[in-house]
Amino acid sequence: MQTRERYGATRPAAGLRVVRRRGPSACTDVTARSWSQLQELLFSDTFDAGIDRFRGDLVYRGLPRSAYKLATTLMRLGGSYASLERHLLRNFRKYTHQTLTLRDSEWDWLALAQHYGLPTRLLDWTYSPLVALHFATASTADFDADGVVWKVNSAAAHRLLPTAAARSISRAGARVFTTELLEQAAADLQAFDALATRPFVAFLEPPSLDARIVNQYALFSVLSDPCLALDDWLTGKPELSHRIIVPARLKWEVRDKLDLSNVNERVLFPGLAGLCDMLRRHYSPKRVPGTEGRLGTHSSRD
Repeated sequence: MQTRERYGATRPAAGLRVVRRRGPSACTDVTARSWSQLQELLFSDTFDAGIDRFRGDLVYRGLPRSAYKLATTLMRLGGSYASLERHLLRNFRKYTHQTLTLRDSEWDWLALAQHYGLPTRLLDWTYSPLVALHFATASTADFDADGVVWKVNSAAAHRLLPTAAARSISRAGARVFTTELLEQAAADLQAFDALATRPFVAFLEPPSLDARIVNQYALFSVLSDPCLALDDWLTGKPELSHRIIVPARLKWEVRDKLDLSNVNERVLFPGLAGLCDMLRRHYSPKRVPGTEGRLGTHSSRD
């Protein structure tokens, strides 16, 4: 596996407000004060001096509220959700239409299930900072709160993999796992969890099931403990990640500029549902934080 010498914590750009969140060794929050500073933060640490190109090992996840945890859809079920994991996946496989072309691998089935909304321990990420920024600003109902883009160095996280998993990805010379590479290390979730006594995380590129995965430049994280949120695992490992805060006052500008850049639901969710979501948001009146009850004008652009 190719390594780099830039695994250290990301340095914030000059003039940005840096806040250490509460808790020992919690990751750093950096608040952007403008669109240009936001771009600088998102793309920092992507330059690879070895090839003189912008590449990087960073993955991103955008959330509409900075208070939200990196909780999986499985965790959101509540109750004894961990014990339901195998039942959910078993029944998904049982009732899925058999015309789908899919390897008979638990990792492929898990990726498919996550893609279509089944509660799983997988968490969605993207290689694209702008796609992550879209998800931080897609919901106008959340424009009263600061959003956040998580930025994680996946290669540095993979340095903490147990031996069997590290060997699988190293032999392939890959940066992240495919379902085939992960299957070489662990045939299923039970074997994956048994690879080490201490929790670890793997980043996994799913098969290109449809245009949505391709357009979102998507990948997943999977933790060896279904009861552990990824932000809790990252606590005590500040060199692996930081959070870029998108202030509520900046969200409308960010949203409009993403639309001008063609980063929107119509592209990221191809089909009529994505188109309708984009049009509904695009033609919604502007609501400015701190001016409750006052609406701006509707968009009049065709």
